[in-house]
Amino acid sequence: MSIQEAQETRKAPLDTAAQEAFAGKMVGVLNDAMLALMTSVGHQCGLFDTMAGLPPSTSAQIAEAAGLHERYVREWLGGMVVGGIVRYDARNGTYTLPPEHAACLTTAAGPDNIAGMMPYVALCGEVEQQVVRSFREGGGVPYSAYPRFQALQAQETARVYDAALVDVIVPLVPGLTERLRDGIDVLDVGTGQGHAPLVLAEAFPKSRFRGLDQSEAGIATARAEAERRGVTNVEYVLADSTTVSGEYDLITAFDVIHDLARPAETLAAIAGGAAGGRHVPDVRHRRLQQPGGEHRQPVRARTVRLLDLLLHDHVAEHRRCRARHGVGGSRRRSGCCGRRVSRRSPHRRSRATRSTCTTWRASAR
Repeated sequence: MSIQEAQETRKAPLDTAAQEAFAGKMVGVLNDAMLALMTSVGHQCGLFDTMAGLPPSTSAQIAEAAGLHERYVREWLGGMVVGGIVRYDARNGTYTLPPEHAACLTTAAGPDNIAGMMPYVALCGEVEQQVVRSFREGGGVPYSAYPRFQALQAQETARVYDAALVDVIVPLVPGLTERLRDGIDVLDVGTGQGHAPLVLAEAFPKSRFRGLDQSEAGIATARAEAERRGVTNVEYVLADSTTVSGEYDLITAFDVIHDLARPAETLAAIAGGAAGGRHVPDVRHRRLQQPGGEHRQPVRARTVRLLDLLLHDHVAEHRRCRARHGVGGSRRRSGCCGRRVSRRSPHRRSRATRSTCTTWRASAR
């Protein structure tokens, strides 16, 4: 478009209907952002868990049950009612958390607890001014600027690891459960507070696990928790993900690679740490998005591949599959029900070559 054409476009009559619609959308964004923060407060104060176990109650009753100040609880409840999260009975002055809402807002929901994700919104707000400064001055925002990230990430992923890591995720790789039972050497890259290798170490006492992370606080927490639970076949080391040392039968990076500043270097280091003569199942990678927009295929090390399981996507789709097909508590080794579905079904993954309902089949290409 030329400069003259751009100027003529600006002089064109304003579409007031489109303007109003867009303004309404932006107001909705603002309102939902505030609601996200209020939801985060409710999660951290245990209000959703408290209300889920109460009959219709007044603000004073809810505050007493939660051990909180009624004045604050009353204001919070007002926001929850306006936001459509909590229901209010004006005649009796009572509040109720519908069970359909509690199913994705409480600790009992496990990996489905969306309220547990809301503190990330507040965390991003804490570094906003540093991001603005980087736009103007360059540079970047250091990892240390996110002091609560490790704790939030640990809480989020622990819900998934506890619910699905041993029984659902590990069996995705044919033969891996048996090998872990027999005893192998495992490295977890980007371990955070070390919950994943801890869960695996408790489930497979003959295997030896090591968690690696650059966060001193994360490693200290991981070591303390392993000692508290008396788990002796797991250790944690403070190191950068690009400096993997030693050889391992299995290397995992749960929900990590796409967040790294240097993913290619990490994958190269992981390839160097994979034991060449030992068999580890071939697991497909996601493509890596480079800063410039170019996609690069990940590094491959002979027959050994990095196990980078995207746990949240897997568990969510596994649950959707069971709900759709009426599957009970059984879990097949594919991680899903295995029911045949149409190639055009929205329940499939994006690859057209997959015609069975599998969340993410970790098999040789």
